[in-house]
Amino acid sequence: MVQIEIDSGSGFCFGVTTAIQKAQEELAKGETLYCLGDIVHNGIEVKRLHERGLVTINHDDLRQLHDVKVLLRAHGEPPETYELARKNNIEIIDATCPVVLALQRRIKKQYENHPDAQIVIFGKTGHAEVLGLVGQTQSNAIVIEKVDDVKLLDFSRDIYLYSQTTKSLDEFHRVIDYIQSHISPDAVFRSFDTICRQVANRMPNIANFASKHDLILFMSGRKSSNGRVLFKECKRVNPNSYHIEDVDEIDFDWLQGVNTIGICGATSTPKWLMEKCRDYILQKLGQ
Repeated sequence: MVQIEIDSGSGFCFGVTTAIQKAQEELAKGETLYCLGDIVHNGIEVKRLHERGLVTINHDDLRQLHDVKVLLRAHGEPPETYELARKNNIEIIDATCPVVLALQRRIKKQYENHPDAQIVIFGKTGHAEVLGLVGQTQSNAIVIEKVDDVKLLDFSRDIYLYSQTTKSLDEFHRVIDYIQSHISPDAVFRSFDTICRQVANRMPNIANFASKHDLILFMSGRKSSNGRVLFKECKRVNPNSYHIEDVDEIDFDWLQGVNTIGICGATSTPKWLMEKCRDYILQKLGQ
């Protein structure tokens, strides 16, 4: 008899939950609603909302639209997006996560106060949230993806360091240590820990969860950077961990000799999907 536990700490963060609630409220009115980019980095949830009438568009599509409603997802957008919406008479349903919104404001203020300094964002180049943050600095911010990239900075000039909200806390501290040990005595260095605690706290929690089970099924979209970080942590703690997007990827050979299965996921993984996974396994095993 296999025991299956769903991690109570996994599932949508409040930013994603709010975005999906706003989308559902608008769709319930029966009007066409556009979403700029995938509402969440989970193809299955995107498909569910698409079937309810949500139309995913990109920035090129947005330029062609007039007099419609467009939802901005939790990741946030640069100022140009809002300007274009005003110009095209587009009603914005703003679902930017409050944590991201606060970070955008901080970076904008820092840039206005110190235009000659290096505003550095530790994050993924091209990620929607990072594009929104860089946009606050008239695209002058420097994005570094990994500790190695820090070497490209000018250590004789002032550096103000921020992080994408979903990055690893440990990596961020390694970036800080490197800058501190290389910065010129005449230059100012300030770092601001802007990593979302809803995400950061999931690392120790998911490690603890992964250690309790014989097999871990980690569910998230392949596009989710948060998902990749959390899965890596599961795999580190429990080598018998597998990253899947949906139940059709489960190989039942993985279950040989397994007594307990843990199902967990990213901040973009819906609870219903993890429950579907549990029910699918129990049905296949005839339990």
